[in-house]
Amino acid sequence: RAMGNRLSPFGTVPEVSAEELAASLKHDAAPPHVIDVRTKGEYDAGHVPGALHVPLLHGKPLDARVDAMRLDKGRPVVLVCLTAHRSVPAQRQLAARGYDAKQLQGGMLEWRRRKLEEARTTKAK
Repeated sequence: RAMGNRLSPFGTVPEVSAEELAASLKHDAAPPHVIDVRTKGEYDAGHVPGALHVPLLHGKPLDARVDAMRLDKGRPVVLVCLTAHRSVPAQRQLAARGYDAKQLQGGMLEWRRRKLEEARTTKAK
């Protein structure tokens, strides 16, 4: 699969397009892990189906929290935020830990622009 790089104020990181991620989640025998780094409110309002919510928190490194989840390092990890801005440092943290980490190109805004399926967190009644 083709993979792009995003130039941001923080430099470039590997990316995967919304269409590529949607196809991988549907058809790959070992689909990527998807980690959403947005706030709880953003995640609850709509996220990539199957995404794990691991928000970026001040003073709590993302890499150690992801390591505690014991994800399969043989599968890629795709990091998601709203605009592909917050996911840049998250991608770097995980890549430094040996994960095949990429960010979702254009973030959830691009996912929504492409009208791809979204999951929502429902509140218990």
